[in-house]
Amino acid sequence: MNRFINGFIVAALILGGLWYWMDKKEDKDQIREESSLIQEQILQVGKLIVTEGHYSQVFTFKNSQNFFLDIIKSDKKALVVVNAKATVEYDLRKLETEVDLESKTVRITKIPDPVVNIYPEIEYYDVTQDYLNQFGAKDYNKIKTTVTDKLRQKIDRSDLKKDARDRLMSELASIYQLTSTMGWTLMYEEMVVEGEEQLKGIRTH
Repeated sequence: MNRFINGFIVAALILGGLWYWMDKKEDKDQIREESSLIQEQILQVGKLIVTEGHYSQVFTFKNSQNFFLDIIKSDKKALVVVNAKATVEYDLRKLETEVDLESKTVRITKIPDPVVNIYPEIEYYDVTQDYLNQFGAKDYNKIKTTVTDKLRQKIDRSDLKKDARDRLMSELASIYQLTSTMGWTLMYEEMVVEGEEQLKGIRTH
């Protein structure tokens, strides 16, 4: 009788151990599947976000030079018309994340900086120049640099960067929605993200 009871206890312990091991294995397999799904979503998000704007502006370029002990003054000037396309890009292939299986946490550790590109088309009108002071490559390079700088200042005052940032947050929201649905935690650096509105409040460059 004692032998039967001992055998029953041993069998129960073995079955219990097997059940516990199988249960743990299923939990780990499920977490790995969830992790793979999240990483796949992050890869899908990892695309270039581009917001585009168009700008037009008119500049007047003037230059004067003195020759022969400042006796002769030579002038040149031009009306510069600029039509430019500007883009703001986030290369989310450079988005850095960490996935912690034990705590079921996804941490966004780095959001790439926005990149502003300016593509100016420059046309010159009413060009006047003296024989001793003519337009050359140095002048055209200077005009292009000045135009690009002024356009960059104009872009900084516009909503172009804000629009690009809003699109960025929309992409990141898809990661939040997935992690939240599966009971995972999304963090940005050391901050727990508890909603899409909080994502919109994250300050990027």
